[in-house]
Amino acid sequence: MQMVFHPDAQAELNLASNHDEDNEPSLGNPLAIEGSAAVERIKGNPRLWPLLNDAVCRCLIHRFPYGVIDSFDATPSTVLILAVMHLHRQPGYWSERA
Repeated sequence: MQMVFHPDAQAELNLASNHDEDNEPSLGNPLAIEGSAAVERIKGNPRLWPLLNDAVCRCLIHRFPYGVIDSFDATPSTVLILAVMHLHRQPGYWSERA
């Protein structure tokens, strides 16, 4: 299974990690690690997570209020990571990327 990040999704993960590190030293790296673990969980079973629409799912990032939004409908062997979103801010902003 190939994982492809939308350019904005990778930037969101980096921004969230840097933001948490700036506000609370030692939180940025764990967020990056948990975000990577969420991507690996998606890679292991892309259709396991709750559907947001026909082909878009959300996998929660452990310990942090973020979710990884992915689409498995692009090609059978590719999962597109659309967003790494904060769960309490602007839901659905990423929908233009799908």
